[in-house]
Amino acid sequence: MTSRTAACTCGQLSITVHGECLGNGICHCLACQSRTGSVFATLGAWAAPYEIKGRATQYVRIGDAGAQFRFNFCPVCGSTVFHTEEGADDFVMVAIGCLADPDFPAPQDSVYDSRRHHWVKLPDGVPAFARNPQ
Repeated sequence: MTSRTAACTCGQLSITVHGECLGNGICHCLACQSRTGSVFATLGAWAAPYEIKGRATQYVRIGDAGAQFRFNFCPVCGSTVFHTEEGADDFVMVAIGCLADPDFPAPQDSVYDSRRHHWVKLPDGVPAFARNPQ
């Protein structure tokens, strides 16, 4: 079985996921822009179980549809490494950049595209949704 480890900048916090990525995408919502300090977030989902090493500081944010997302970031360097959705314990969302794998596959979709900065170009064929289509 394939395993991948994502880690924060300083290496204090990491998560190891197993198996294939269930799906990956880009989020351009203003909350993700603020959270990452970038103009979008790139996320991949993996099925549980997974292993966490190190200490995490958590921040819970309520999404547009009322879901509660628990973001886990390193209290030393501040990198957001992964997040979970309250009540959805069967998967975890990992920040693709924390995998440090430039060969990771291109995103499968782009959400909150209405907030995408005009100069950000998506790969050809990536479906874009004005909001989250859930």
